[in-house]
Amino acid sequence: MFSQKPGASISPSEVSAIGRFGFWLLCQDTEYSVPFEAYPVFRDATIEQLYAMEEIAPGQLRWEALDADLELEALTYPEKFPLKYVA
Repeated sequence: MFSQKPGASISPSEVSAIGRFGFWLLCQDTEYSVPFEAYPVFRDATIEQLYAMEEIAPGQLRWEALDADLELEALTYPEKFPLKYVA
């Protein structure tokens, strides 16, 4: 008997927790930490704004109200993305 090829993930990406120093994303069965120190655009966001996230493509997240985009690869391999946000 052969197993079928797995289909696309149907689990939506979501903000799973918010803390004093950052928040956590649950995406594709993996939890990612997003520290406010590294991503200051999220520091003064409201809870509603943080939860208003959409996955615009696999591994690419968008917060429309904050005009912010984030790739999961940047959270997984931060050394590949050395540029820092400057206000």
